[in-house]
Amino acid sequence: MSAALADCEMCVFDAYGTLFDFNSAVDRHRAAVGEKADLLSGMWRAKQIQYTWLRNSMGAYAKFWQVTGEALDHCLQACGLPDPLIRTALMGAYLALDPFPEVPAMLDRLKRSGMRLAILSNGNPEMLDPMVAASGLADRFEAVLSVDAAGVFKPDARVYRLVEQRCGVAPAKVCFLSSNCWDAHGAAHFGFKTVWINRASAPDDGLPGKPVATLPDLSSLPDLLGVA
Repeated sequence: MSAALADCEMCVFDAYGTLFDFNSAVDRHRAAVGEKADLLSGMWRAKQIQYTWLRNSMGAYAKFWQVTGEALDHCLQACGLPDPLIRTALMGAYLALDPFPEVPAMLDRLKRSGMRLAILSNGNPEMLDPMVAASGLADRFEAVLSVDAAGVFKPDARVYRLVEQRCGVAPAKVCFLSSNCWDAHGAAHFGFKTVWINRASAPDDGLPGKPVATLPDLSSLPDLLGVA
């Protein structure tokens, strides 16, 4: 058990890339997309995140569904795949992304221990609710929180503040999990105890705020928290 996480009352998870595999949208339609499937998937995610940062800087918030569609439009054009049927299929797949393999057992173990669980995501409720429902994991979470309530994307502090506002848990009592290094740093800078889920074995971004730990996936999170 990490001593730094010993007094955490709630685990708050980022959704996309942390609990749910955003690559599964393109994987599901790989035959239709063709040889550029991997290129498209990586580019789509990068452009999606880039657009959230740019909209934050511009003070031009829009729902994540719109941002995701705008990013996909750019990437389909860049990949020479301007097929509206592919676009429709990929956007639909984003409403039912696959959870990573270790996620259900990990959540069950934390839930049995009495740990409170929530999601805090850039996704708007119209995206998050059907995805969490489709995964069969909805009953594990007491709250699915969206940046839509703050009208700004991560890593703005107003987003992280939603946890205390909605769940009544002080930042120092929150263990925040994200596969996005910049999100883990942003949440730590805000005051959460964060764990970076470094699924891609990427180098650290070195931003303000220091994660308590780094894990390759979520399978060992209960052990890190000292959960039996």
